[in-house]
Amino acid sequence: MMGKCPECGSWGSLVEQVTGVSINKANKLGKSIPKIIRLIDIEKNEYERISTTSNEFDRVLGKGIVLGSVVLIAGDPGIGKSTLLSHLAINIGRPSAVSLVPSAGNLRDKDENLVIYVAGEESAQQIKLRMDRIDSRAEVSFLEETDVDAITAAIEANMPKLVIVDSIQTMETQDLSAAAGSVSQVRESAHRLQRVAKKLHIPMFLVGHVTKEGTLAGPRTLEHLVDVVLTLEGDQTNNFRILRSTKNRFGPTDEVGVFEMNENGMKEVTNPSQVFLEERVSAPGSAVTAVLTGLRPILVEIQALVTKTNAPMPRRVGTGVDNNRLQLLVAVLQKRLKLPLWDQDVFVNVTGGLKITEPAADLAICAAIVSSFKDFALPNNAAYIGEVGLLGEVRTIRNLEKRTKEAQKLGYAKVFSAENLKNISGLLKSN
Repeated sequence: MMGKCPECGSWGSLVEQVTGVSINKANKLGKSIPKIIRLIDIEKNEYERISTTSNEFDRVLGKGIVLGSVVLIAGDPGIGKSTLLSHLAINIGRPSAVSLVPSAGNLRDKDENLVIYVAGEESAQQIKLRMDRIDSRAEVSFLEETDVDAITAAIEANMPKLVIVDSIQTMETQDLSAAAGSVSQVRESAHRLQRVAKKLHIPMFLVGHVTKEGTLAGPRTLEHLVDVVLTLEGDQTNNFRILRSTKNRFGPTDEVGVFEMNENGMKEVTNPSQVFLEERVSAPGSAVTAVLTGLRPILVEIQALVTKTNAPMPRRVGTGVDNNRLQLLVAVLQKRLKLPLWDQDVFVNVTGGLKITEPAADLAICAAIVSSFKDFALPNNAAYIGEVGLLGEVRTIRNLEKRTKEAQKLGYAKVFSAENLKNISGLLKSN
């Protein structure tokens, strides 16, 4: 046993990987040559989908669940992955759950509404308590099993409408001697589940763990193996949960779904902009911007706190925004607006738990920082949308008209952007 890698010198980085040797050594001689398909000969068909009965969930998946697809959903422990999938199992198990696209050559009986919830971590009794809080009339079947070969046999025998595996890290096959959760077991188990899902045209959801760094646990091939990768984000002290798609072979990857956790489970938020801004108060350090998630603009509040530091190096801390981007914007404010932020701590937060990755929020971040530093409140009916360059110029962003309409619909008549604010020096005059 070696604790130190001889290549890179790091400790505790060696992982056991058990590979099985196939005993089926069929003679390849005499095999027919596979047929090459020309692009012009391929017929264009719509994906066959079923609705989750949740508009937010369908939005993230791309208008519903594609039959035969494998979806991996990950998130921090206790964030609500099992609760969200319990809602999904209950909704799909109802007789009213119908296909969004007419069935064509489906191997499963079209009237079958069987949903199998594979309980690898929790017992069926524990899951029943959670589902009873959501709907006491739920019709879901459970399979308390971690042997992936037994699970695939049960799927083939019962032909369910949906399969939920909670979680993939608990699955194992007796063909490998490695422990459950190891790289080889996770990869092989996921491969066998994916193969039966494609073969029988059955959609399947896999629950995945995350590491302490927030990345998906297990081999990287797990993400390549599945069709869709979803992450459930949010602060456990906050009721809001953000469902984000990071990979989707059947839809967009920049859509998000907003949910609210309550005592009865997970409730979808139909108007996220109004919810994120309902507790906003008029005070120094608050600015509103419009971010685009897929095709939907969402208004969020950016809060900033600028205070004199007691440390040798001032802190720049961002929650919901990229820290590197925040440091860059602070440097631009120091250089272009001559703000003495060299001895000031700067804290920026996006309310509601939403994470912003696009530069359209730059102007709002700068406005919030200036407002907090100068100790004056920005106009209540103003929104700030735009990218800030290194020269202090405000740049245009995509779909500005759609964002502006969303802001005006919620009462923000003044929208500061590249059209009426060419440089960030105008922030000092916008009050």
